[in-house]
Amino acid sequence: MSAIARTDRSVLGRWWWTVDRWTVGAILLIVLIGSLLILAASPAVAERIGVDSFYFVRRQFLILPVAVAVMIAVSMLSPQQVRRLATVGLAGTIVLLALVPVIGTEIKGAVRWISIGGFSLQPSEFAKPFMAVVTAWMFAEWRRDPGFPGHLIAIGLYALLVVLMLSQPDFGMTVMISVIWFGQFFLAGLPMIFVGGLACLGAVGAMGAYLVFPHVASRVHRFLDPASGDTYQVDRSLEAFVNGGLLGTGPGEGTVKAYLPDAHADFIFSVAGEEFGGLACLLIITLYAFVVLRGYAKLLSETSLFVLIAAAGLLTQIALQALIHMASAVSLMPAKGMTLPFISYGGSSLIALAFAMGMALALTRRRGTDREVLA
Repeated sequence: MSAIARTDRSVLGRWWWTVDRWTVGAILLIVLIGSLLILAASPAVAERIGVDSFYFVRRQFLILPVAVAVMIAVSMLSPQQVRRLATVGLAGTIVLLALVPVIGTEIKGAVRWISIGGFSLQPSEFAKPFMAVVTAWMFAEWRRDPGFPGHLIAIGLYALLVVLMLSQPDFGMTVMISVIWFGQFFLAGLPMIFVGGLACLGAVGAMGAYLVFPHVASRVHRFLDPASGDTYQVDRSLEAFVNGGLLGTGPGEGTVKAYLPDAHADFIFSVAGEEFGGLACLLIITLYAFVVLRGYAKLLSETSLFVLIAAAGLLTQIALQALIHMASAVSLMPAKGMTLPFISYGGSSLIALAFAMGMALALTRRRGTDREVLA
């Protein structure tokens, strides 16, 4: 029996009886699984680079409570407050993205991070959730009042973010925000002739990235023909799944983490496959599917176009990010460094995902009247 009465009208009481508690529980379970995998994967990585064994563990466990608190706090906001938060957040993110080429730190040939107080901040991680909400707002206002150029503002914001991200360069993140933005434009009522036009433009952009960015061409070549280049990380990742089988080798018994440079981040799904087995991987996939599909199902009866477009964009971000990480680990797509939501090591990713999930929970909370959308 719940300790919070239905008649409790406090902020916490209203939140508890209106938020999707099943989704909150699933996210917290994913966070718990991530904690176990960080304990399993990161010590070997830390020792290999010459730092204390629990260096990454301590840093992740320092950020985890903050991320959970951010998610819960943001989920208590009203739709109007979510719009305000996203607008301020996107403005700050654009400023930071513009500063990255000037004061950013180069890591692995790309300038995507800004060092602040001993921590590395990746501004592009925050662009995804904040952009999803702001562009949804603009699309919704455009449909409500055709005289308002919301779609043009959304196009301008998207173009600006693409330019800033490609300057780093970060092609993977550009693809992610492109998919989210295109999906939202489609939901807003994009005419079919423009759907075809944007699809062709996307194909041209992908071809341009292949021709302009050598690292993109290299990844495509290695995916299509493994003998054409170095596939060390993907090969070790596939070996991990083979070694793990259905039940895994056991916690701490895996070997892939000793060889993969990013076993605690971009390839943590491989560690899960080796040490905990295929059944554990299926559990992780099921939890992500539950969160995303349950969120989509709640939107089927949504009457607010803004809430529909914004929440769909946020849920698509989480689904797409998890899909890219897992598909890369099993060589179903060209390798792309992408964190597994709420599981991989990474402060920027964790906090940005907390904002994304918090806003999605806030927008899908039960509301008494349509007027509460604007409250």
